[in-house]
Amino acid sequence: MIELIRLSEREELPLKLLLLADPSEKLVLEYTQRGQCFILEKSGRIIGVYVLIPTRPETAEIVNVAVDEAFQGKGYGKALVLHAVETARNAGFRTIEIGTGNSGVSQMALYQKCGFRMTSIDRNFFLRHYDEPIFENGIRVIDMVRMSMDL
Repeated sequence: MIELIRLSEREELPLKLLLLADPSEKLVLEYTQRGQCFILEKSGRIIGVYVLIPTRPETAEIVNVAVDEAFQGKGYGKALVLHAVETARNAGFRTIEIGTGNSGVSQMALYQKCGFRMTSIDRNFFLRHYDEPIFENGIRVIDMVRMSMDL
């Protein structure tokens, strides 16, 4: 059985999963305090997570979405993103945003399949915010590709 559940502020964060999508524990702990964290459970095991934060009036952002590596490629990431979109819509937001590294080819494809469109590139984002270099798909992650959807 699969369940999507909002964590309360007192519940322990699935930090290991959150760090799959964002290697900075400091940043993860900071933005999880500002937003809502939702977990995807399958048979009592946490296999996915996303964090939704308000950023500007009428705008929310998915700042982290991750699926346990053993469960990737099975549609759980899409379910998380679509749940975040519906959660933002139900909360009255008019726009939802998401960003990914310049090397996140599969993430960009997923977000576009869910209805997001590319809006901008935040040049050198990962150089400004991360002390250690990040590599994905053999490519250094330097820029943030920003995407959004009108709700």
